[in-house]
Amino acid sequence: RTLTPADAEALADFKTRVDNYVKIHQQAEGALPRLPKETTLEVVDRHQRSLEKLMRAGRAGAKPGDLLTPPVQRLVRQVLARVFSGKAGQEMKATILDENPGPMPLAINGRYPDEVPLSTVPPQVLSALPKLPEELEYRFVGERLVLLDVHAHTIADYMNDAFPR
Repeated sequence: RTLTPADAEALADFKTRVDNYVKIHQQAEGALPRLPKETTLEVVDRHQRSLEKLMRAGRAGAKPGDLLTPPVQRLVRQVLARVFSGKAGQEMKATILDENPGPMPLAINGRYPDEVPLSTVPPQVLSALPKLPEELEYRFVGERLVLLDVHAHTIADYMNDAFPR
Protein backbone atom coordinates (compact mmCIF):
# COMPACT_ATOMS: atom_id res chain seq x y z
CA ARG A 1 0.00 0.00 0.00
CA THR A 2 1.32 3.43 -0.87
CA LEU A 3 1.69 6.02 1.82
CA THR A 4 -0.48 9.10 1.63
CA PRO A 5 1.33 12.43 2.07
CA ALA A 6 -0.21 12.63 5.57
CA ASP A 7 1.15 9.14 6.41
CA ALA A 8 4.60 10.05 5.11
CA GLU A 9 4.52 13.24 7.20
CA ALA A 10 3.45 11.30 10.32
CA LEU A 11 6.30 8.80 9.82
CA ALA A 12 8.85 11.57 9.25
CA ASP A 13 7.65 13.29 12.44
CA PHE A 14 7.86 9.95 14.32
CA LYS A 15 11.45 9.46 13.12
CA THR A 16 12.39 12.99 14.27
CA ARG A 17 10.78 12.41 17.69
CA VAL A 18 12.54 9.02 18.06
CA ASP A 19 15.87 10.57 16.98
CA ASN A 20 15.43 13.28 19.64
CA TYR A 21 14.64 10.59 22.22
CA VAL A 22 17.82 8.71 21.23
CA LYS A 23 19.89 11.91 21.63
CA ILE A 24 18.65 12.27 25.22
CA HIS A 25 19.25 8.55 25.77
CA GLN A 26 22.80 8.67 24.43
CA GLN A 27 23.66 11.77 26.49
CA ALA A 28 22.31 10.07 29.62
CA GLU A 29 24.15 6.84 28.84
CA GLY A 30 27.34 8.79 28.12
CA ALA A 31 27.16 10.32 31.61
CA LEU A 32 27.30 6.85 33.21
CA PRO A 33 30.38 4.66 33.58
CA ARG A 34 30.50 2.00 30.85
CA LEU A 35 29.44 -1.50 31.78
CA PRO A 36 32.43 -3.85 32.03
CA LYS A 37 32.58 -6.70 29.48
CA GLU A 38 32.35 -9.26 32.30
CA THR A 39 29.51 -8.15 34.53
CA THR A 40 26.85 -9.38 36.94
CA LEU A 41 23.07 -9.00 36.90
CA GLU A 42 23.35 -6.67 39.91
CA VAL A 43 25.74 -4.35 38.05
CA VAL A 44 23.48 -4.35 34.96
CA ASP A 45 20.43 -3.64 37.15
CA ARG A 46 22.19 -0.71 38.89
CA HIS A 47 23.25 0.67 35.50
CA GLN A 48 19.66 0.38 34.15
CA ARG A 49 18.25 2.14 37.20
CA SER A 50 20.82 4.95 36.94
CA LEU A 51 19.96 5.39 33.27
CA GLU A 52 16.25 5.32 34.15
CA LYS A 53 16.77 8.25 36.61
CA LEU A 54 18.72 10.25 34.03
CA MET A 55 16.10 9.59 31.34
CA ARG A 56 13.32 10.64 33.69
CA ALA A 57 15.18 13.91 34.33
CA GLY A 58 15.93 14.40 30.61
CA ARG A 59 12.29 13.82 29.68
CA ALA A 60 10.65 15.37 32.74
CA GLY A 61 7.55 16.56 30.87
CA ALA A 62 7.08 13.40 28.79
CA LYS A 63 3.54 12.07 28.38
CA PRO A 64 1.76 9.35 26.37
CA GLY A 65 1.68 10.25 22.69
CA ASP A 66 4.95 12.22 22.66
CA LEU A 67 6.58 9.65 20.36
CA LEU A 68 3.51 7.72 19.19
CA THR A 69 1.50 10.78 18.15
CA PRO A 70 -2.17 10.39 17.17
CA PRO A 71 -1.33 10.32 13.40
CA VAL A 72 1.31 7.61 14.02
CA GLN A 73 -1.11 5.66 16.22
CA ARG A 74 -3.69 5.74 13.39
CA LEU A 75 -1.05 4.45 10.97
CA VAL A 76 0.10 1.73 13.40
CA ARG A 77 -3.49 0.56 13.90
CA GLN A 78 -3.94 0.32 10.10
CA VAL A 79 -0.68 -1.65 9.78
CA LEU A 80 -1.63 -4.01 12.63
CA ALA A 81 -5.15 -4.50 11.21
CA ARG A 82 -3.51 -5.64 7.95
CA VAL A 83 -0.93 -7.86 9.71
CA PHE A 84 -3.55 -9.51 11.94
CA SER A 85 -6.11 -10.10 9.17
CA GLY A 86 -6.93 -13.59 7.93
CA LYS A 87 -6.47 -16.91 9.72
CA ALA A 88 -2.67 -16.63 10.06
CA GLY A 89 -2.99 -13.10 11.41
CA GLN A 90 -5.63 -14.15 13.96
CA GLU A 91 -3.40 -17.02 15.12
CA MET A 92 -0.44 -14.65 15.46
CA LYS A 93 -2.55 -12.21 17.49
CA ALA A 94 -3.76 -15.10 19.71
CA THR A 95 -0.13 -16.16 20.33
CA ILE A 96 0.87 -12.61 21.28
CA LEU A 97 -2.10 -12.25 23.65
CA ASP A 98 -1.41 -15.71 25.09
CA GLU A 99 2.07 -14.86 26.36
CA ASN A 100 1.13 -11.24 26.96
CA PRO A 101 1.24 -9.94 30.56
CA GLY A 102 -2.25 -8.48 30.12
CA PRO A 103 -3.46 -5.10 31.35
CA MET A 104 -1.25 -3.42 33.93
CA PRO A 105 -0.50 0.17 34.86
CA LEU A 106 2.07 1.83 32.59
CA ALA A 107 3.91 5.09 33.17
CA ILE A 108 6.01 7.04 30.69
CA ASN A 109 9.65 6.90 31.88
CA GLY A 110 8.52 4.26 34.39
CA ARG A 111 10.32 0.98 34.76
CA TYR A 112 8.90 -1.98 32.88
CA PRO A 113 7.96 -4.32 35.77
CA ASP A 114 10.81 -6.76 36.45
CA GLU A 115 8.43 -9.61 37.28
CA VAL A 116 6.54 -9.29 33.99
CA PRO A 117 8.01 -11.22 31.03
CA LEU A 118 8.54 -9.31 27.80
CA SER A 119 6.15 -10.41 25.07
CA THR A 120 7.74 -11.51 21.81
CA VAL A 121 6.82 -9.49 18.77
CA PRO A 122 6.62 -11.65 15.60
CA PRO A 123 8.88 -10.68 12.68
CA GLN A 124 5.80 -10.04 10.49
CA VAL A 125 4.73 -7.33 12.96
CA LEU A 126 8.23 -5.86 13.30
CA SER A 127 8.76 -5.64 9.55
CA ALA A 128 5.40 -3.85 9.11
CA LEU A 129 5.98 -1.23 11.84
CA PRO A 130 8.32 1.77 11.51
CA LYS A 131 11.92 0.72 12.15
CA LEU A 132 13.34 1.60 15.57
CA PRO A 133 16.92 2.35 16.64
CA GLU A 134 18.68 -0.23 18.83
CA GLU A 135 17.74 1.66 22.03
CA LEU A 136 14.02 0.98 21.53
CA GLU A 137 11.83 -2.09 20.92
CA TYR A 138 8.13 -2.68 20.36
CA ARG A 139 6.32 -4.79 22.97
CA PHE A 140 2.68 -5.61 23.61
CA VAL A 141 1.20 -5.18 27.09
CA GLY A 142 -2.47 -6.12 27.13
CA GLU A 143 -4.04 -4.26 24.20
CA ARG A 144 -1.30 -1.62 24.24
CA LEU A 145 1.76 -1.26 22.04
CA VAL A 146 4.75 -0.12 24.09
CA LEU A 147 8.01 1.51 23.02
CA LEU A 148 10.46 -0.05 25.45
CA ASP A 149 13.82 1.57 26.16
CA VAL A 150 15.91 -1.58 26.18
CA HIS A 151 18.94 -0.16 28.02
CA ALA A 152 16.98 1.63 30.77
CA HIS A 153 14.21 -1.05 30.87
CA THR A 154 11.66 1.76 30.86
CA ILE A 155 8.57 2.73 28.91
CA ALA A 156 9.40 5.48 26.41
CA ASP A 157 5.82 5.67 25.13
CA TYR A 158 2.73 3.53 24.57
CA MET A 159 -0.55 3.57 22.74
CA ASN A 160 -3.87 2.04 23.79
CA ASP A 161 -6.08 -0.23 21.67
CA ALA A 162 -3.29 -1.33 19.31
CA PHE A 163 -5.10 -4.49 18.19
CA PRO A 164 -7.82 -4.42 15.55
CA ARG A 165 -11.28 -5.09 16.96
